[in-house]
Amino acid sequence: MYITCLDLEGVLVPEIWIAFAEETGIPELRKTTRDEPDYDKLMKYRINILKEHNLGLKEIQETIAKIDPLPGAKEFLDELRSIGQVIILSDTFEQFATPLMKKLGWPTIMCNTLEVAPNGEITGYKMRCEKSKLTTVRALHSCGYQTIASGDSFNDLAMIQASKAGFLFRAPDSIIKDYPQIKPLTEYNQLLDEIKKVIL
Repeated sequence: MYITCLDLEGVLVPEIWIAFAEETGIPELRKTTRDEPDYDKLMKYRINILKEHNLGLKEIQETIAKIDPLPGAKEFLDELRSIGQVIILSDTFEQFATPLMKKLGWPTIMCNTLEVAPNGEITGYKMRCEKSKLTTVRALHSCGYQTIASGDSFNDLAMIQASKAGFLFRAPDSIIKDYPQIKPLTEYNQLLDEIKKVIL
């Protein structure tokens, strides 16, 4: 039995931090896991910038409320869920993901949690587990499942490489060049066709 594991940002919805960078006019917040492989370093960098600008969870959630799934993402997800199990594995946070899951029809998501002070300041974050995407894929394997995985960033590579089948989806040229063994795709119908080849 197969479970498809998908990244969220850049695959199904726009990058939240890029949208927030554009909303606030703070270009430093455009940096994502496509640019920085060390997630802890990236989050500490983001939290420091938020503190410098006196921005907190409320302001980010106001931006997220305006974000819609990428064109065709919900239809892709609906069709994919009609042929097999799907889990979204993301390094985003529950406080960010919930309104986006509503717009995607409430798929299952496993993500992390922000630590937020009473005044709304983001003070830290708690990872669900170490190397969460790879750890989850391995746990699914231990339960007797095969996985198919797709994502666009450095933090997706381990789960893609550990899966029965894996694909880059709308990944930057730098990652595609460095990982020529992983098939790069750009359209939902292509990804759906590849997954169907494995499952059906």
